[in-house]
Amino acid sequence: MERTPEIKKFIEDHQELFWYSPAPKGETVSDELLVETILNYGTMEEIQKMFCIMGITRVATIFRGMTGRKKLNIYPELYNYFNLYFDKYAS
Repeated sequence: MERTPEIKKFIEDHQELFWYSPAPKGETVSDELLVETILNYGTMEEIQKMFCIMGITRVATIFRGMTGRKKLNIYPELYNYFNLYFDKYAS
């Protein structure tokens, strides 16, 4: 999976959230894991930055694709919030 320099830099800047991934983190973190981690543990500024880098439509597509998994690791409150948010802003 080829990463853009912006996404690599974003992951590098937030590497403390991906402490369990082997280095180099920019190449090993999947899009699903990136979105899941930032939505769960990131600040609103970090979430907005991710939207700017990846695009809100792409983040929404990844988010909606994750909901089919058996184990969704997004807090229920955050899942509800971002489900409503993406329905309104990334439909």
